[in-house]
Amino acid sequence: LVVVARDGLLFLLAWEIMALAPFFLVIFDDRREGVRHAAWVYLAATHAGTVFLLVMFVLLANLAGSSDFSGYAKALHGHPALSSTVFVLALIGFGAKAGIVPAHVWLPEAHPAAPSHASALMSGAMIKLGIYGIVRMLTLLDAPPAWWGWTLLAAGAASGILGVLYALAQHDLKRLLAYHSVENIGIILIGLGFALVAVQQGNLLWGRLALAGALLHVWNHGLFKSLLFFGAGSVLHGTGTREMSRLGGL
Repeated sequence: LVVVARDGLLFLLAWEIMALAPFFLVIFDDRREGVRHAAWVYLAATHAGTVFLLVMFVLLANLAGSSDFSGYAKALHGHPALSSTVFVLALIGFGAKAGIVPAHVWLPEAHPAAPSHASALMSGAMIKLGIYGIVRMLTLLDAPPAWWGWTLLAAGAASGILGVLYALAQHDLKRLLAYHSVENIGIILIGLGFALVAVQQGNLLWGRLALAGALLHVWNHGLFKSLLFFGAGSVLHGTGTREMSRLGGL
């Protein structure tokens, strides 16, 4: 529903259903205090992002006079300041779902707590809808000024570098994979940011290549991260531990 919605109200409704469902997946083993804590951290983070999306869609609906996406594009045409406001709101709101630094705090909490097949769904598919939301809003906005692209590049670089540094310091297998997702979201954002900078400078070929690379990595990460979490779940099921220092000789 999130992907096919062409109405802001339907989009928000579907987004909220998508936000609530993983809460129940994360808190599945609710007898453990750490699991309950992780679930509430996830719920707080995802609804903080939803607040920004709600403000964005209310602003767009008031401007367009309807909640239809096609009306948003027409209403924003020729309004660069409003387009920039929508871009910032979308980046924060969707970025919280995607796990962009510093809105990544829920990932290393939720993934170790959730069942491994739920982690595969959340990291392989759900966080990509944060990227989808950013890309979809970009298609409705006017030609991007240079700072949009540089902002995405900076956010991507921060997520990529910090994600891999945090991952290297982990001993919990699933927590490592969670930070690895933060890193890969950063890589995708770098591609999107480079595409916007290239388009703004009139270099459409490089813009298309960068966008294609970013979208390819959305599919790439969705496939391999799901398999990695399934693999981690298999290791946990077979050994009873996620502590990598105790997993030698497998």
